[in-house]
Amino acid sequence: MPEHDLRLVECGSDFAQLLEMRFPEARVRWMDASRLREAALYEAGGAGAVISGLPVLSMSPRQVIAILRGAFGYLRPGGAFYQVTYTTRCPIPKPILERLGLRATRIGSTLRNIPPAAVYRIARHRPSRSSLV
Repeated sequence: MPEHDLRLVECGSDFAQLLEMRFPEARVRWMDASRLREAALYEAGGAGAVISGLPVLSMSPRQVIAILRGAFGYLRPGGAFYQVTYTTRCPIPKPILERLGLRATRIGSTLRNIPPAAVYRIARHRPSRSSLV
């Protein structure tokens, strides 16, 4: 993917500025990720993947739902949300996944990281009772 197609979202001003310097052709948005739906980052279905290092375990269920709905609103069919975590289980609670019609699959991990890290692929599973978009 060309750098100019990247959309980087960060709420910390120092890190957002660092991202702007390291990725000058990307669009960096200094904002809260729970407001993704309002951001007009891509047209609906314009993104193939979202990669997240957000500390979702320390967020409220409402924030997590808003982030996932916003992210999936941009994803094309077959697209996925990839979450990096430092826990032994998926950081998105099962009731939230079920409510949004999503499934999580652990796709990788490393013990060499301190703390050990894992990556989960979160994708659409079925039509949800509560629409993602």
